[in-house]
Amino acid sequence: MRVQMWCDMEGVAGITQWAQVNHDSPLYPEGQRLYTEEINAAVRGAKRAGATEIIVVDGHGAGGPCTFNSWIKDRLEPGAEYVTGYRWGCYVEALKQGCDAMLLPGAHAMAGTPDGVLCHTMSSEAWINAYMNDVLVGESGIVASIAGSFDVPVVFVSGDTATCKEVAAYVGKTVAQAEVKKGLGRFSARNLAPADACALIEQKAYEALSNPKRWPKPVKLKSPVEFKIELAAPDQSIQYTNKKGVEIIAPRLVVSRAKTAWGAWDQLWRHH
Repeated sequence: MRVQMWCDMEGVAGITQWAQVNHDSPLYPEGQRLYTEEINAAVRGAKRAGATEIIVVDGHGAGGPCTFNSWIKDRLEPGAEYVTGYRWGCYVEALKQGCDAMLLPGAHAMAGTPDGVLCHTMSSEAWINAYMNDVLVGESGIVASIAGSFDVPVVFVSGDTATCKEVAAYVGKTVAQAEVKKGLGRFSARNLAPADACALIEQKAYEALSNPKRWPKPVKLKSPVEFKIELAAPDQSIQYTNKKGVEIIAPRLVVSRAKTAWGAWDQLWRHH
């Protein structure tokens, strides 16, 4: 069984502040430790369930040299391969080769979610909303749609309560959910202790991969797929000019059209 994990940092138990997830903050090392341990827990669960190939992708943009490079390397769980430094949402080699399942540890809620801890979609400063075929999506929805382009289902998510609800609504209610905190606002939460969060993540990842009959179906979007982003300011659309398949349809509205969600995402994000 080959599985891929798409990982983020804001959904980790104990993390409620930008200072814990940005590389130039004194609280960042704390966030790194918490992040690394939850990813390790997900990997242990996958190994227990019999996964023979585990590809783990760091999807957290911490800034500077730590962008998609936030794990403490010498503390990573053995028995998996770890992808660092690769452009967001674009490591699809394992999906192309034939992957059984996608897992989303450390996920966070989309922009505008009142009880979503550190909620945002891609950029807390530039992106207001994102849509797949006119359905509002967050980062988890984008990844689920990309995975679905390769017939790969999302079978597990960990994060706050709002995120788990969001993912279940988009991919299917049978997705395994590890709620490690409950948002009390954007910058506060009721958290599990890190050890308890890791135990829950390991167990839920194990249960998810041990029960393929309960997996949600892959997210298959009707072709052609339109991926649309609403930006905060008109100057932010300049970077999307002259991209094949991408159109600026209003000063703050950009749409990318392709046969699949992966194609729509790839052409929008290429050369960023």
